[in-house]
Amino acid sequence: MTDSRASGQFLNREVGQIEFNRRVLAQAENEETPLLERLKFLCIVSSNLDEFFEVRVAGIKEQIKLDTRGFDPAGMLPHQIFKLVSEQAHALVARQYALLNQQILPGLANEGIHFLRRATWNDAQRTWIKSYFFREMMPVLTPIGLDISHPFPRVLNKSLNFAVELEGKDAFGRNSGVAIVQAPRVLPRLIQLPPEISSSTYNFVFLSSILHAHVGELFAGMNVLGCYQFRATRNSDLFVDEEEVKNLRIALQGELPQRHFGNAVRLEVADNCPPHMSAFLLEQLGLAQEDFYQVEGPVNLARMMHVFERIDRPDLRYLSFIPGLPLTLQKKKASDIFQLIRKNDILLHHPYQSFQPVIHFLQQAATDPDVVAIKQTVYRTGADSQVMTALIAAASSGKEVTVVVELLARFDEEANINWASRLENVGAHVVYGVVGHKTHAKMAMIVRREEGSLRRYVHVGTGNYHASTARLYTDFGLFSCQEDFCADVNEVFTQLTGLGKAGKLKYLWQSPFSFHSQMIASIENEAQNAKAGKPARIIAKMNALLEPGVIKALYAASEAGVKIDLIVRGVCALRPGIKGLSENIRVRSIIGRFLEHSRIFYFRNGGAYDIYLSSADWMDRNFFRRIEICFPVLEPKLKKRVLEEGLYVFLKDNCQAWEMDSEGRYHLRQSGQRKKQSAQETLLMELAAAQ
Repeated sequence: MTDSRASGQFLNREVGQIEFNRRVLAQAENEETPLLERLKFLCIVSSNLDEFFEVRVAGIKEQIKLDTRGFDPAGMLPHQIFKLVSEQAHALVARQYALLNQQILPGLANEGIHFLRRATWNDAQRTWIKSYFFREMMPVLTPIGLDISHPFPRVLNKSLNFAVELEGKDAFGRNSGVAIVQAPRVLPRLIQLPPEISSSTYNFVFLSSILHAHVGELFAGMNVLGCYQFRATRNSDLFVDEEEVKNLRIALQGELPQRHFGNAVRLEVADNCPPHMSAFLLEQLGLAQEDFYQVEGPVNLARMMHVFERIDRPDLRYLSFIPGLPLTLQKKKASDIFQLIRKNDILLHHPYQSFQPVIHFLQQAATDPDVVAIKQTVYRTGADSQVMTALIAAASSGKEVTVVVELLARFDEEANINWASRLENVGAHVVYGVVGHKTHAKMAMIVRREEGSLRRYVHVGTGNYHASTARLYTDFGLFSCQEDFCADVNEVFTQLTGLGKAGKLKYLWQSPFSFHSQMIASIENEAQNAKAGKPARIIAKMNALLEPGVIKALYAASEAGVKIDLIVRGVCALRPGIKGLSENIRVRSIIGRFLEHSRIFYFRNGGAYDIYLSSADWMDRNFFRRIEICFPVLEPKLKKRVLEEGLYVFLKDNCQAWEMDSEGRYHLRQSGQRKKQSAQETLLMELAAAQ
């Protein structure tokens, strides 16, 4: 096969992430989406862009700074990537704010949900707001006048700040002309007015509007010429020299505060900020014009998510539902989950089916006198976690509890450090995996004494042990007590907690050892079957597809005649539909109410119909720099469920499916004259208990 760059076989990752956010924004633009959900999707785009700038754009800027001349797989240099991404990000943000001002806010106003501007406040509202400013805001605001002894402050990453232009001299005769006011994070960005002064049920005022109205109170005797909100986004990747540190947790605790003060990568300002002030802020932050985003509205749309959470209007949201349960767990004797697992493996499909059995599995283990040990991996659980509480209870009662905590789970480091400390305080064994490899595998194992011997029970899944995201993300989880399957899981735990060579696994594929080679072998096996005239088929579902080796194997399989369907929610570097290369490959992305998170890999394998589930995407990091597992679904009935619920229904979707062309552009699949089929709605009707 020819050089990948020369033949244009790969698409750029960063451009793909912008393209993904266009698809998310399309959910907010869709008038069939309930109004508050449209606002939520708008906020999700802002949150996604924040992380994109903090990590991906920051990385590109570092490469440019170091004059890195290496090409990415798509054949682009860092400065070329940055130029293209900057242009597309500016266009996306402009489209986002146009939607906010032209559709979302007017639509909310029609429903009695108002965001009051200063010009519209009546006398009663002005009085209440003034009192609020002096009572709640003034005591915690710290204005910084810029002069020789007060240089421009290192404003916190993504914090709301105000640049204030002043005229006149202060009590010490100083006249710098500019002051900076940072809004403390303890202050809400949106304040709901009390009913007695509201014209409708929901009247909100932006914190920025209150500060604009009363900023003069912070500068007695000075004349305020202007007040302009701004926000700086900074490089948030953490650097810990894993070869030098002796205690990763202590080193990470020392590094976390620095995340707020990395190099600036983006400046956002409100539309009223004049050019001279924008230029001043750019200079102080060390940024150029291409890093500058001037917006018509609040500089942090993600904070408007609080509105979605506080407004009780079910008619403006998706219909509520109660997650269902498999028939096995609906029976009267379902209280003993170990007994049920002994009969058959149990498959859960979240969020359509409840996450509660996973919590119950650990809670029962914590209190069961026959359980002697619990082992679990922790990547993301949240600050308030029943899973972690159950592990703490188990350790407190004297059981052997071992928890592999991934301290470097991006943006969850602080929560994981706190859980690690609490677990250690009650006698649990806490380890941090393997240096240089994030532990991303999702595994829990219970060891129970039964009839004089020990039996192992495991839960493995595609998603985190996080009850909140289990209501929002689609994932599969599997319970089993099959001996060889459990022995494989135990072997991975032994690697994570001890030392020694990797043992051979019967069922599991594991990163960084066998996962990549086994995946390539499975793809090549389908190609060989196709060349031999046998039926051959690959269907894979994941969050991202970037790893060149897998992409090349898929191209070769396509050329051999294998029909390949890829359901990739986010970034896909593979180019489908190119004659002589990928004409047998179709790529689609499903964007809907729930975040598609499960990873499913199906190979026809001569009629064996192999189904694998995993926590890993087809990315370099997942194959080579993480501890991941990919596990088979062994029972025929459960295989059929995964095929139907996880793959086939998404290939039929003609409502929320975006099909990708060979240039990396996505087109929403239209139902036309055919019956509308939404995969997520179908699964809700089939699996959830009620809607």
